[in-house]
Amino acid sequence: MAEQAEQAEGVIELGRVRQMWHLLEPLHAVVYYAPEVFAEAEKLGYGTDIRWPSYFAWRPAPLGPVGAEVVSAAFYSFSPRMVAEYVPAGWATAGPAQVLAARLRGMDGVYRALFGERVGGPEITEAAALARRAAEAADTAGRPLAAANAALPWPDAPHLVLWQAATVLREHRGDGHLAALLTAGLDPVEALVSFAGIGAASAETFRSRGWSDEEWAAGRERLVVRGMLDADGVATEAGRALRAEVERATDELAAAPWRALGAEGTARLAELLGPLWVEVLGSGLLPSETTLGIGKV
Repeated sequence: MAEQAEQAEGVIELGRVRQMWHLLEPLHAVVYYAPEVFAEAEKLGYGTDIRWPSYFAWRPAPLGPVGAEVVSAAFYSFSPRMVAEYVPAGWATAGPAQVLAARLRGMDGVYRALFGERVGGPEITEAAALARRAAEAADTAGRPLAAANAALPWPDAPHLVLWQAATVLREHRGDGHLAALLTAGLDPVEALVSFAGIGAASAETFRSRGWSDEEWAAGRERLVVRGMLDADGVATEAGRALRAEVERATDELAAAPWRALGAEGTARLAELLGPLWVEVLGSGLLPSETTLGIGKV
């Protein structure tokens, strides 16, 4: 029914906007977990025993050799102490230009391993063209990570165009999500505590962002005082309503690229992405629980 409404009214339902995030996010996120990308990180000189040394290279590289303060602001939910462990020290290992080249080489290997001969096939070629149209329609004003990725040159290979478009679109959504959190009055710790409070993921998963027990407890207490959590850290009705509004605002702020692509183009892209999404999730590369709350919100 939602698809029929889109076609009839010439609009994009917010449910479709969220669906596109669900389909594209795994296609982007394998960059942080796949062995082919870790191999590229190791060649550059980054440690690969844990994912954070390369994560804090791959993701901020489009911004240039920025310091910890800029990365902390752009990433929002990470403890500044955790960011400072890796930024700017990581730029002494490899500069952003080297990192960006290695990032693409790694993703070339990942997609070839996942999709085989389909990387040059008509379905991925069509999906890449549609995703690029959506990404190029994304308004990047006030969205630093989206803008930085959108400013990169487009690769030639369709499968890498698809990955880059997915990256622009997920960072566009992510930048908008931060605006929604700020509007809701949720600081970086409170954003995680409130998300844990509605069961989006375990508190342990959210604490991977580097906040101390004391900082976590203080953030929870602030939300208890606001009536958003009960004494056990579980979201109250008001807390659930606030998080629902954050997610609704995030969907609305992420809708423009899909409105530009149009209902028919967006529906076709969703159809093309479905089998790729299944392949990525079935690969076992991605963790079963993340801080994004996909499938929980």
